[in-house]
Amino acid sequence: MNKQNNIKNLKIENLKEFEGHPYKVTDNEEMEALALSIKENGILSPVVVRPIEDTGDYEIISGHRRIFAAKKAGLTEVPALIYAISHEEAIIALVDSNLHREHILPSEKAFAYKMKMDALSHQGKRTDLTLDQVGLKLSAEQVSNDDSATQVKRYIRLTNLIKPLLDMVDEGKIAFTPAVELSFLNDTEQADLVEVIEVCEATPNLSQAQRLKKISQGDGLIPEVIAEILNEQKANQKERIKIPTEKLRKYFPKRYTATDMEKEIFAMLEKRYKEKQKDAR
Repeated sequence: MNKQNNIKNLKIENLKEFEGHPYKVTDNEEMEALALSIKENGILSPVVVRPIEDTGDYEIISGHRRIFAAKKAGLTEVPALIYAISHEEAIIALVDSNLHREHILPSEKAFAYKMKMDALSHQGKRTDLTLDQVGLKLSAEQVSNDDSATQVKRYIRLTNLIKPLLDMVDEGKIAFTPAVELSFLNDTEQADLVEVIEVCEATPNLSQAQRLKKISQGDGLIPEVIAEILNEQKANQKERIKIPTEKLRKYFPKRYTATDMEKEIFAMLEKRYKEKQKDAR
């Protein structure tokens, strides 16, 4: 199938989201910048779609963010590469074409790996699946070229977390490794954990998560035990405020490192504190 012959302008209203795709499309500053770029320059890289049988519509394989931005920019059509491929091939292409984004959340990676693993399993471990048009070679023996098989399985474990806990992982409130341990708790225990986290204003570190898992697999967890473990003083855990570096970046020169930004923030806070102390006299 010749790549050039399959580029076609399609109406956005005929492009449908890939059912169950794990990638979040957020209307944030990055999206605003992308919409502005598309408004000024158009879509430079065509989206990838596959036809939905007997409908005249197309399922989006790659380009969910570009299509969202195109709508914001006022476009009604986008250039698209059209491939008539199976559902399983489309899943694999969807996952592989999005995993190398600069910013990808743990939950996105977790469900993406699970989708690809299920698709490869459904294909009966075929190894001849290729989608040369988007430069992908699909292997039934390898879900990821970047993460080991063990790491892939650990990511897939995260799909067992209930949404409030998974949101905490995405927000950086719970680290990846403790989250994997917490994924072994049943849904009721996880719901209890969420309530205790909110009351105690503390999240489990790796040691605590491992103990919660061990108790869960033994006699089972109750809220009182969860609270007792989370209320323990952590040697390395003073109260912290986490601010993603990308949120601070626009306020500082490009040459600044994270350490430079931290030093300047504390210098400004110290100056403000001294001014308030002076005014209070």
